[in-house]
Amino acid sequence: MAVLTLGEATARALGAFPIGSGGRPHAARSGAPHRTGAPVRRDSIEAGTFEDTFFAVPAKGEPDRLLRMARGALDAGRRLKRIARVEGRALTASERALAALTAGAVRVYEEILTLARLNRGRVFPSYDRLAEATALGRATVARALIALETAGFLLRQRRFKRVAGDGPGPRYEQTSNAYRPLLPARLLGHLPRWLRPAPLPDDVVQRSADRAEDQAAMLARLSCRELAQATTGGALGRVLARLGAALDAAEGTHERESQNHPQPLLDSNIKEHKALASTANRARPDGPPRHQRPDPYAASRS
Repeated sequence: MAVLTLGEATARALGAFPIGSGGRPHAARSGAPHRTGAPVRRDSIEAGTFEDTFFAVPAKGEPDRLLRMARGALDAGRRLKRIARVEGRALTASERALAALTAGAVRVYEEILTLARLNRGRVFPSYDRLAEATALGRATVARALIALETAGFLLRQRRFKRVAGDGPGPRYEQTSNAYRPLLPARLLGHLPRWLRPAPLPDDVVQRSADRAEDQAAMLARLSCRELAQATTGGALGRVLARLGAALDAAEGTHERESQNHPQPLLDSNIKEHKALASTANRARPDGPPRHQRPDPYAASRS
């Protein structure tokens, strides 16, 4: 009979994690509840609340182009590893991400791209579904998804869902992740030239730069309220617009006060002091100023 510690016995009684033979807990599998016992993993979003803005319908031919890029990236990563071994140099961050790609990762990516083409971009298979479709192990699929996400070929979002349960309050559990294939911009320089997108014409680049400059100049001329309305929407935009209107009103009051009571210049101060001094001298009795009159008691003191 296995001997359990107090903590293991309590966890077994509460059903926090399964107990195997010998009183040891089973290793947590990918997609299972978090090892801390929490039913939902960190950074998860409830299923059905974000998919409309997360998924994107792929353009015609885009899945095939992304698959060719992934295969080219796999070959480029193998060349980088050979060069690093021969030259004995360290790889950069982008080169390490490229070298981490494997044939299994490209096979998993091919399955995800197939689902994206068939389901209009809505891709949320489970690990078991990907493992069955690719004939790979579950752990291999998990490592492949991490490599694809690190290289920039994939965007992954964890999800949870509500489930029925006893007692008050809602119940949640982890469900399959949502995936979106991407174009890895930081790896384009390592791919063959024929796999890279064609560069934009110079006139298009110039028009974009001119448009950005005009927009910056337009925003610089706006008041605080107009700037908040133009750059921020929703409830936050309305709050910022009210704050901007208060700042505009305060700035306008300050400007009016400065126009009605301008700051006197230094010459004006000097002339004003001279005029006051001359007025005070004219108002005194005849004779020299008080500080220049002789002292009548000077002889007696001597």
